[in-house]
Amino acid sequence: PIRVYMEVFFVELIKRNIHMDHIRVQAVTQFTLEDDVNLPENKPDIAALNLEKGEVLIDEIKPGTDAVTVRGRLMFVVLYHTQEEGSSLVVMEGRLPFEEKVNIQGVVPGDAVTVDGKVEDLTVNMINSRKLNIQSLVTMTAKVEELYDEEAPIGIHGDEKVEYRRMPLNLAQIAICKNDIYRIKEEVALPSNYPNIFQILWNHISLGDVEFKVMEEKITVSGDIHLFLLYEGEGEEHPCRCFETAIPFSGILECHGCREGMLPDIRYRLGQQELAVRPDFDGEERNVGLELVLDISIRVYEEEKVEIISDIYGVSREVEAVSHRANLRRLLSRVTGKTKVTDHIHVSGGTVLQLLHSEGTVALEQQSTVENGILLQGSVLVKVMYITGEDESPYGSAQAQIPYQYTLEIPDIASEDMGEVHAEVEQLQVTMLDGEEMDVKAVLSFSTVVFKTIPVELISAVNVSELDSGKMSSLPGMVVYMVKDGDNLWNIGKKYYVPVDALRELNGLDSDELKAGQKLLIVKGS
Repeated sequence: PIRVYMEVFFVELIKRNIHMDHIRVQAVTQFTLEDDVNLPENKPDIAALNLEKGEVLIDEIKPGTDAVTVRGRLMFVVLYHTQEEGSSLVVMEGRLPFEEKVNIQGVVPGDAVTVDGKVEDLTVNMINSRKLNIQSLVTMTAKVEELYDEEAPIGIHGDEKVEYRRMPLNLAQIAICKNDIYRIKEEVALPSNYPNIFQILWNHISLGDVEFKVMEEKITVSGDIHLFLLYEGEGEEHPCRCFETAIPFSGILECHGCREGMLPDIRYRLGQQELAVRPDFDGEERNVGLELVLDISIRVYEEEKVEIISDIYGVSREVEAVSHRANLRRLLSRVTGKTKVTDHIHVSGGTVLQLLHSEGTVALEQQSTVENGILLQGSVLVKVMYITGEDESPYGSAQAQIPYQYTLEIPDIASEDMGEVHAEVEQLQVTMLDGEEMDVKAVLSFSTVVFKTIPVELISAVNVSELDSGKMSSLPGMVVYMVKDGDNLWNIGKKYYVPVDALRELNGLDSDELKAGQKLLIVKGS
C-alpha cells in the first residue's frame, strides 16, 4: 500500500466510524414431523395419490438463554384421485403444528432472532382410503444479525512531535439494512379455447429472472411470475384442463438513503400466495387473480476509499499505540453462474399417455471454498404429473432427485470470504421418450455477493511517556546504517527516533525504496 509520512506536534486520534454488519450467532437444526391424518367427512375416498406440497409457517419465536423456542405449522396440500362419482381429482389440505427448541450459543432473551423454516422432504402415504400418513423433514435456521461500528483512526492532532503513516483501504460499508415486503397483484385471463373454471385443483407459482436495482431513494424490482393451474372446467363431465403462463411484473420499493452506484445484496422469498377465480366482463369465470407477497431482506453497501493511521512513533517522547484486531471488508465479487443437469425418469406400473405438469426445486446441500471458487453440491427434486389413459387410475405422478455439482468461479476467494448463495431452477423441460420413460433437462442458476475480509490492527488509543534515558543514551548520535532485506525508511526511523523526512533529506533520497546493502546516514535529533 502507498504510505504518506507526516509530522505533527500533538497526539490525539481523529476517528471515523466504519459501519459494519455481521451474523453474531447462528444455528441450523433438522427435525421430523409425522402424523396420521383422517380425511374430512365431506371428502370422497382416496383411490390413488398424485401430488403433494408443503410449506413451513412460523407463528412465534421466543429467544431464551442459549436457545430459541419456535412454534409453527407445516401446511400441506395433497391432490388425489377418487373413483367415486363426481370429481375425479380432489384436493385435501391440512396442518401439522410443531414446537421446537433450537440451541444457539450466545443468544439472550432480548435478541431479535430471525428463523427460516424449509421443507426438505415431504412424504405422503395411504394407510387406507380414509387415512394418510404425513412425514416431513424440516430444516430450520435461526440467527441474530447485528449492526456495529468499527472506529478507525484517520488523523492525529496534538502538541507532541510524532511520526505517523497512513494506509489506504477500499472498504464496503453497510448503508441500509432492513426487511421489507413487496406486494404483487395481477390478473390473467384464460385463452378463448379453454373452458370456464369450475374449481382450481392445483397450482404452482414460482418467480424467475428477479432483479433489483438501486436508484435515488428507491429500489426497482422486476421479474416474471410462472403460473401453472390444473382446474376442473364447467360442464357435465367437469373436464380437467392445464393452463400455464408467465406474467412479467415490475415495481418500486421506497428506500430512503439509496443512491445510484451503491451495491445491493438483496434476498427475497415468496411468502403469502392467494389465487381467486374472478368473472370477466361477460360474467364468466375465466379470470384468475393473483396476490403475492415477497419477503425481502435488503442490504445495501457503499464502497469508499478510506485512509487509516496504521502506525505511529514519537521523536522527542515515547509514543505507544494501543490497537485491537478488526475485520473490515471490501467487495470481492458479484457473480452469477449456470449449469445444466439431465436425467431420465422411469415410470413403473403404468403408461404415460400425456404430460400434465412438471416442477423443480433446487436444494443447496453443501458449499465449500476451493481454489478460485465456491464448490456447490446438491440436488434438484423434479415432480411430474401425467395422464395414464387408464379408467381406474387416469392420473399418475413420478419424481426424481437429480444430483449436481458446480463451481461458482470467484478468483482470490478464501474460506472466510464465503457469501450466501442463492439457487433456483431457471429452466425445466420434461419430455416423453416412450410410455415408460421421460427425459429431464434443467438449467440451474446461482448468484452471490462475496466480500473479501481485510484483517487490520486498528489503533484505538495513544499513550505518551518520557523517553527512557538509558535507551536513548545507548543510541549513537550519528551512525552509518547498512540496509538489510525488509528494511524501509519507516522502521529505520522508528528504531532511531528520527523523522522519516529527515532521513530522506539527509540522504538525498527521491523515493522511499531501499536496497539491501545500501548505506544510510542517521543523525539523532535531526
